[in-house]
Amino acid sequence: MRKCISIVLAVVATGCAIQQSPPQGNSSAPAPAPIVHANVNVKSLVPEAIATLQSGLKDKNAYLRSNAIEAVVVTGHKELLPQITALTKDRTAAVRFAAAAAIGDLKCVTCEPQVRGLLSDESESVRMAAAYALVKLDQNRYADLIRGGLTSADSTARANAALLLGKLGNREDLPRLYEALYDADSNDKVRMQVVESIARLGDESMYRSKLWALQISKFADDRVMGIRGMGALNTGESRNAITTMLTDDIPEVRLAAAEQLARLGDKRGEEEVFNYLQTQTDLNQGNMANSMAIMAIGNMDSPRLYHWLPLAFKSQSSYLRIIAAQSVLLASR
Repeated sequence: MRKCISIVLAVVATGCAIQQSPPQGNSSAPAPAPIVHANVNVKSLVPEAIATLQSGLKDKNAYLRSNAIEAVVVTGHKELLPQITALTKDRTAAVRFAAAAAIGDLKCVTCEPQVRGLLSDESESVRMAAAYALVKLDQNRYADLIRGGLTSADSTARANAALLLGKLGNREDLPRLYEALYDADSNDKVRMQVVESIARLGDESMYRSKLWALQISKFADDRVMGIRGMGALNTGESRNAITTMLTDDIPEVRLAAAEQLARLGDKRGEEEVFNYLQTQTDLNQGNMANSMAIMAIGNMDSPRLYHWLPLAFKSQSSYLRIIAAQSVLLASR
């Protein structure tokens, strides 16, 4: 996509396995009431946040189920693991992928039987997610199953293999990732994920060779990918590079930069988020700008932004409500 910004999740454990777009809500729904600022006790919103994630895990939309799983991972709410474990038998491969990876991220030792059963799943991506979970549970011999995915004939499996290797954090996988990066059979989706994973593994050569080029691209989607890669690299230089995007011409790019900085514990994008939300009267849409703004709040430690979390819970977009739940649970820690 080159002419408009697509949704780019900052919560990425579902990786490239998700191919559908988030539900956008009812575009004809009335806008929320005009903003009247009031102090919000974010801890009082925790019960609603938990209920929202529970609902998301049961939603009929696979995209929402996957994103609810990842919100549980990001917030560390292990009490929802029984629901996630049940989703290892979901009818949709993308959800099984997310559930298996989540079990590894949350280090659920007692969930090993369910994960092990996925090693024979019909989906190559799901098999790799199961291997990832087992490696996270200290069974390192399964890492080779993921490495093999880098040469898969399935581009989604290739991209997911790169994603999982980046998350595992073993720098010995850098040569394999570089091979995938320059493999003629790797498409743009694979290469983008490989670049991000190489950055996640701390290879600073990515800064000049790939990420900077993305950040100065004329295409907004590329600039957002560059921001994500710079965030994955997480050096002083890369954080400063993200900060330069706070003055981008496209609001979605500015908000993506603010969200990524917040994720890294850097509040330099707070004013951008505040200014956007101050002038944004319709949170009924789960579009990228709304999503990035609400997502950033969870890591901003900024009480003046909490005002918009109850409004996001009233959104017509189930997707935005899940993001609001994630931000409430992060902000209330």
